[in-house]
Amino acid sequence: MAEIAKNLLAWYDKERRHLPWRSAPGETANPYHVWLSEVMLQQTTVATVKSYFEKFLRLWPSVTDLAQAPQEAVLKEWAGLGYYARARNLHKCAREIEANYSGQFPTTEAELKKLPGIGDYTAAAIAAIAFDEPAAVVDGNIERVVSRLFRIEEQLPAAKKPIKAKTADITPTKRPGDFAQAMMDLGSGVCTPKNPKCLLCPIQSHCAAQSAGDMERFPIKAPKKIKPTRRAVSFWLEHDGHVLLERRPDKGLLGGMPGFFSTPWVECDSTPELSEAAAHAPADTDWQAGADIAKHTFTHFHLETRLLKGQAIQRINVENGFWHPIDALSDVGLPTVFSKIAKLAD
Repeated sequence: MAEIAKNLLAWYDKERRHLPWRSAPGETANPYHVWLSEVMLQQTTVATVKSYFEKFLRLWPSVTDLAQAPQEAVLKEWAGLGYYARARNLHKCAREIEANYSGQFPTTEAELKKLPGIGDYTAAAIAAIAFDEPAAVVDGNIERVVSRLFRIEEQLPAAKKPIKAKTADITPTKRPGDFAQAMMDLGSGVCTPKNPKCLLCPIQSHCAAQSAGDMERFPIKAPKKIKPTRRAVSFWLEHDGHVLLERRPDKGLLGGMPGFFSTPWVECDSTPELSEAAAHAPADTDWQAGADIAKHTFTHFHLETRLLKGQAIQRINVENGFWHPIDALSDVGLPTVFSKIAKLAD
């Protein structure tokens, strides 16, 4: 076990990725940077996160600055990154740290887990990387490395428990944060899902799957479920160069984000007909249907949306609605799904 950590850390010192939120090996990491990057990296690629991370630090250099920002501003800057519950929890967590911890992050994995939006993985990552606690950090990359290293035969998600236990076994008491990041880098660039580069791996001599020659079997996953398709009609109501938008409820999918009023998103064979959709329209007007459909994929379903366009006689007041200049629509922070729908209005 000690040999695995020793070899991996030596490799990391030479081959590590240089990322904007990382400190150099052996240096103390900024817990705000670690937390912000780890939340952003959930379900999102490093390449995508870099620009968002740098933008957030420019706008809110500390957790106190983020806590003092309006939630609407945080959601606007998060637009396009997806999984918007992360942004709401990020802001809520910052406010709790400011209010209950004097603007300082808790230093232990157990205490970090008490904060909004911080689960097992994120708590372990902050504790290890920022505070040198030998916590067992397991993300998707580390899951793959460990399942191959020990040739863990259980199928996910049942395999998560033995993977976590084995990760704890090999995590060193010295430089646990660097070790966790080394495992992440190994999984990202060497121990890849397909065609792993075993000859470049610093711990290949310890790898049971490499010895058996069946690396790509691991981790063993359950068969993928077919994603259902939901369909809806959205409404583009226009007046004097402005379009009516909806501020979605804080709870639920895309909570707190701006979008278009629409019919419910339901599984059905085709998008609703005009007569059916009209019952959900924000105004009674002459709605015109376009021929094209916007398609977007969420984690658990596909969405297909038609757009109905209409003209308003005046700027009506609609509950949860607000008017926004059409030529500045890119500034309002529309989630990607609504940006796709907006293109149907061209």
